[in-house]
Amino acid sequence: MKYLVLIPDGAADHHCPELGGKTPLEAAATPNLDRLARTGSLGTVRTIPAGFPPGSDVANLCVLGYDPNLFYTGRAPLEAASLGIDLGPEDVAFRCNLVFVENGVMRDFTAGHISSGEAAALIGRLQEQIGGEDASFFPGLSYRHLMVSPGRGLKAECTPPHDITGKPIASYLPRGEDGDWLLQLMQASAPLLQSHLVNRKRESEGKAPATMIWLWGQGTAPRLPRFEERFSLSGSVISAVDLVKGLGKYAGLEVISVPGATGYLDTDYRAKAVHALLALERSDFVYVHVEAPDEAAHMGNTAEKVRAIERFDRDVVGTLLNEMPFGHNYRIMVLPDHATPVELRTHTAEPVPFLIYRPGLPGNPAQAFDEESAARWGLMLERGWDLMQKFISGDPELA
Repeated sequence: MKYLVLIPDGAADHHCPELGGKTPLEAAATPNLDRLARTGSLGTVRTIPAGFPPGSDVANLCVLGYDPNLFYTGRAPLEAASLGIDLGPEDVAFRCNLVFVENGVMRDFTAGHISSGEAAALIGRLQEQIGGEDASFFPGLSYRHLMVSPGRGLKAECTPPHDITGKPIASYLPRGEDGDWLLQLMQASAPLLQSHLVNRKRESEGKAPATMIWLWGQGTAPRLPRFEERFSLSGSVISAVDLVKGLGKYAGLEVISVPGATGYLDTDYRAKAVHALLALERSDFVYVHVEAPDEAAHMGNTAEKVRAIERFDRDVVGTLLNEMPFGHNYRIMVLPDHATPVELRTHTAEPVPFLIYRPGLPGNPAQAFDEESAARWGLMLERGWDLMQKFISGDPELA
């Protein structure tokens, strides 16, 4: 038996006036997802337990079958694992965004989706000038980077920058224990970045500059039981996002890097599906994560979110269904890890729709895969970490 889990990040949403009152999932043309919904099982699941921030870290941990109450330690340690950074028992890793702040307002939490090469030069400057015993800076991809401290800042209150797009930053700066120290680092980064040749060139080309760093998402290294020990399946993770790759590493899954996978709207959707099929030739389970719908929602761009969902349906789901060589011996589960309403431009903790398909299911009256159909025709699961076990075991409750 082969198992596929497909994650269109942040695809769940609210009703949008510009879509005639439909959600992006309802408005998008998704013939492949709709076919699976008609012949499979639908439901809704809570992937963000009470008391947790509605982030992709918590949500994907939950979807992979791990109770965040037991295993969640923060976002940045997952990204550290993806970058090959070994954290000591006392080390605290921070997500370090390059952001564009203008006149005290968060204009762009991605610094115009700065390239990885440009960003590496900027992070290198920070390491040279303000890195040291208390803070080490490591380059990642695009705007996503890391700062590691030997024990400082774990209890500081930090805000994700994507939650405050278009807002004055003054009310969202680090506070609490070690908050002043983190703020000093952020403030010290500003003149170093703004004077760098990379930013001067970006501004001359009309691109958003990286005007400062933003520190958040801190945590220590988690200890996860291996996925294979929990579910008796070997498998892999396909994603362009470091936190999902890091989760895969901590869970003992193979992390597959796909050429052309960017974690943005221009990602190569079909390549992810092709590499998933190749992975299933040597293992039993693959977890395919696509970031694009979430990025479009953070931009507040409804049309791009619809387009991203349609490409996910055509190039990921469609490719898998058309080229699956495994006969009837496979199961597919599809769900957003969390909702990212376009109107809010940030994540929410509400339940998300899921579908499970395996040949031979009796089907249901639903005609489409969307929020309303899943809520109307399916089961509601409050403990999201139970869904993976139900999927793998073929739990009749989901039939």
